[in-house]
Amino acid sequence: MEKDFYLQYAAVEDQHWWFVGRRLIVDQVIRQLTLPKNAQILEVGCGTGGNLSMLARHGQVSAMELDETACLIANQRQVTKVYLGSLPERIPFSTEYDLIVILDVLEHLDDDLAALRKLHSQLKPGGWLLITVPAYQFLWSHHDEINHHKRRYVLRDLKRVVSKAGFAVRHGSYFNSFLFPLVAGVRIFRKLFHIESNSALSSDLKKPPLLVNQFLTILFATERHLIGRFRLPFGVSILLLAQKKF
Repeated sequence: MEKDFYLQYAAVEDQHWWFVGRRLIVDQVIRQLTLPKNAQILEVGCGTGGNLSMLARHGQVSAMELDETACLIANQRQVTKVYLGSLPERIPFSTEYDLIVILDVLEHLDDDLAALRKLHSQLKPGGWLLITVPAYQFLWSHHDEINHHKRRYVLRDLKRVVSKAGFAVRHGSYFNSFLFPLVAGVRIFRKLFHIESNSALSSDLKKPPLLVNQFLTILFATERHLIGRFRLPFGVSILLLAQKKF
């Protein structure tokens, strides 16, 4: 992604309903894990660092990011030192972790299996891997293109590649389910009528008016009470929790 995109990304991720809702959902899932005191946590592909403060509430956080501009912005948050790195070869840490979080990163990688195998080697026995990815190839849009995505997933295929990397899959679910009909309808409409934004910032990431943003945040974040207990049958995204076998 280009420098201007990261600057715009950083400007919205603390308040935009999608980022806030996803962060609350991830936070709730982590709370349900039995992590040790002062757990060692790694965020891979932390972007401009919007999740770092949340993750720091659960343990000692390390973070890496491929893009120099995003890395610079993330370091300005002064939560933890963010290092340049990439999967599968350039992980700038030798620590073994209790939890690795990789949020909407796997879809950017040419070889997701190699990346997952590398992450497996960075976990302690019994350590956890928490993944989110975009769902359903038919939802492919301009947003995927400007983010340089390689693919969108279905839950079955994500479980398969995670298992092949050596993990035991403990939980997998679609999420952003309440808004799925609206999102799917808009994207299908745009495709049928060839309507796509040429803006450097996808319309998916433009912050809506205040009251609309607050409503969408509450609606999306409500799923945090469901996703750890139930497998939602469809959604715009997928969350998967896996464990390195003892």
